[in-house]
Amino acid sequence: MWMRRRMISFAITAFALTALTLGPSLEAAAQSRVNVLGGRRVAIHGYDPVAYFVDGGPRQGRPELAVEHGGGRWLFSSESNKARFAADPEKYTPVYGGYCAYGVAQGYLVKIDPDAWAIVDGRLYLNYDRSVAETWRKDVPGYVKKADENWPRLVGRR
Repeated sequence: MWMRRRMISFAITAFALTALTLGPSLEAAAQSRVNVLGGRRVAIHGYDPVAYFVDGGPRQGRPELAVEHGGGRWLFSSESNKARFAADPEKYTPVYGGYCAYGVAQGYLVKIDPDAWAIVDGRLYLNYDRSVAETWRKDVPGYVKKADENWPRLVGRR
């Protein structure tokens, strides 16, 4: 039990340090409401958001298959995925602009690992890593409620 508490404490500390370290980048990224950290305006590290729904997991997008939307450049692994997104971007855009769902629940804009994901109620949620995703899955409704409360404050900095 003490080990679990220690790991959770460590994860929260890591989120805080990441947020402090990336402060200026986070400010710029927050203005677009899309996670473009380290990606030169490329959303979610260049992964295809539609692939999570139609291919059952992350697929790297291709630069020649790009769509500009919501302040980010979204890449796709196929023409059909690009067309799906263009027809209904809100359906495929990750919740919280592709920032870590657990991080947003904790009050931070945090980078993601494209392999740490879940589709809940038809929406794509991404997380910092698989360990954090595991913690997030233990109380999805609670974390979503907290994240929904924090999100406007986090992206409202202008």
